[in-house]
Amino acid sequence: MKTIYFAGGCFWGVEAFFQRIKGVVKTRVGYANGDIENPSYEDLKYKRATHAETVKVDYDENIISLEKLLSYYFSIIDPYAVNRQANDIGLQYRTGVFYLDKNDEIKIRNYFNTLDNHENFKIIIEELKNFYDAEEYHQNYLKKNPHGYCHIDLSEVKDEN
Repeated sequence: MKTIYFAGGCFWGVEAFFQRIKGVVKTRVGYANGDIENPSYEDLKYKRATHAETVKVDYDENIISLEKLLSYYFSIIDPYAVNRQANDIGLQYRTGVFYLDKNDEIKIRNYFNTLDNHENFKIIIEELKNFYDAEEYHQNYLKKNPHGYCHIDLSEVKDEN
C-alpha cells in the first residue's frame, strides 16, 4: 500500500473522482502543508490558515502505478491556474502533489518532465509537512450529497472501482 496526496481545487470532487479509480483503496479529505495545527474549514475560508484542500489517496501499487494516478490527476485539473480550479478561487484551492517517499518525488518530477509545457505548470510538488483530516461532513461529501457542488464532471468518469 502506498499513499499520495493531491490538491486540485475543492476536495469534494477530487475525492469522488479518485474513489472511482481501480486500485485506489481509501481516500480521506483534509488540509495539507499549512501554517497552523488542526485547522478548520473556516480557518481556510477566512484566511487564518494557509493549507490546501487535499485528498489523501491510499492505493495498491500492484494494481495502479503512481504515474497512472498522476495521469488521472491531470485529467481533472488546470495545471496553469494559480490558487484556483474552475469556480474555486483562493489559496486553499491551489494545486499540488504532496509525497511521503523521496522515491515518489523522483517519479512525480520525471512524469511532469514528460508533459508538454511542464515548465509553466503552477503545481506545487513537495514533501508532505502536515495533513489534518477535514471535518466529518466533508468526508465522502458527494456520496452523502449526490447533487452537491463539484467542479469536476463526474458523469464523464468511468466507475472502475
